[in-house]
Amino acid sequence: MKRVLAVIPARGGSKGIHRKNIVDLGGLPLIGHVLAAAKASAAFANIVVSTEDEEIADVARAHGAEVPFLRPRELTEDTTPSLPVVQHALAEMEKLEGKTYDAVALIQCTSPFTRAKDLAMAIKKLSEGNCESVVTVVPEQSKHPFRLKRIIAEDILINFIDQGFEDMRARQTLPKVYRRAGGCYVSLREVVTERNTLVGNIVRAVIVPEWTAIDVDGPIDLELARIVYQRMKSSPLGEPN
Repeated sequence: MKRVLAVIPARGGSKGIHRKNIVDLGGLPLIGHVLAAAKASAAFANIVVSTEDEEIADVARAHGAEVPFLRPRELTEDTTPSLPVVQHALAEMEKLEGKTYDAVALIQCTSPFTRAKDLAMAIKKLSEGNCESVVTVVPEQSKHPFRLKRIIAEDILINFIDQGFEDMRARQTLPKVYRRAGGCYVSLREVVTERNTLVGNIVRAVIVPEWTAIDVDGPIDLELARIVYQRMKSSPLGEPN
């Protein structure tokens, strides 16, 4: 894959944690962790932070990101989806660079334990040419879909997925399932620009450890991230144990 753009959204109006994207985590602003991973992956032609906030822009630049434009205010609402934010950043960067990218990656700065090697693997898999998108995923262990239920009329409990019987098998014997880790989505350019979606029809997976999928949304998440970070720092392998 010749030219891949990394887009890291980081608006200033976070609600769960004030100024969340630049809150301290182990001596670095939250956004600094994913910027370090993106740079260390050596997978991206450009790493751009999309923000409307001048302070966040300055912090991002100080940690190696490009912030050549500010995001329009209409793309900073609580309900603004990621797709138009990525599309805007891609269009602005292509206009500034004067050439197109082959692919674009959405990297969430609220996933501070996203690893450089997983980003590099995602780009490698997309480069192999047999998919349209690559997504990081983690094994789902606690909420297997075969165990999920729904309620219909008169409080009747039925399987959410109808496997034809009440599945009471031990967890270890159930088929493996995965959920999105949330840290990284990589797609070919035409998926984002022409089909108006962040993830195409043929998607490959990069399976990552569950601890890398911590999403810092509220105060409890931040405390968990700080605990994990301290365990990483004290581990000779650099990973919590």
